[in-house]
Amino acid sequence: MTGSIAPSGAALSRALTRHVQPGTPHQPRAVLEVGPGTGAVTRHLAQRLGPDDTLELVEANRPFVEHLAAALRHDARLAAIAPRTRLHHGLIQDQQLGLYDHIVCGLPFANFPPSQTEAVVRQLLASLRPGGRLSFFSYIGGRAVEHLNPRQALSRRALREAIDLHVVGSEIVVSNVPPAYVHHLLVPAPAACRCGALPQA
Repeated sequence: MTGSIAPSGAALSRALTRHVQPGTPHQPRAVLEVGPGTGAVTRHLAQRLGPDDTLELVEANRPFVEHLAAALRHDARLAAIAPRTRLHHGLIQDQQLGLYDHIVCGLPFANFPPSQTEAVVRQLLASLRPGGRLSFFSYIGGRAVEHLNPRQALSRRALREAIDLHVVGSEIVVSNVPPAYVHHLLVPAPAACRCGALPQA
């Protein structure tokens, strides 16, 4: 399912990846990108990874998977991290996820039913290590705001509580086409034990 009219712009990609910090040889970091599309955000992630960090990509769209596979071979920015990158084809709900220090999500939540949005957000929060962050975006003026803004989606109680419990910042990227909100959610140690048991809507 494709949820945008164009690949993420540079400003949106920078906003989504600004909190990704490189690890060290003694403490490498694991990063997951969900819905990378053609790799616009992935290229920014590649610049922020340490030499021992790993990246996993989960993409449901077969043509995008084939595009990414070729880019990992031929695009210099992605080829540099190809040995430490795993590309998965399929829905995020069907993946056996590990634990990650940062997750960047580009899924088109505006096109999902509320129950699916809630389930995916819970799954991603549960896949973060304590202190890990989930970054995602929603387009301004679209249905995505209704799905992801807890003040405008009162009936989506589980998603609202997930954001209220974990959000540490939101920003507006006005130069993106269309303009977008970027949300950053943090899972501290106490909340890491609760995120898998959010109330049902």
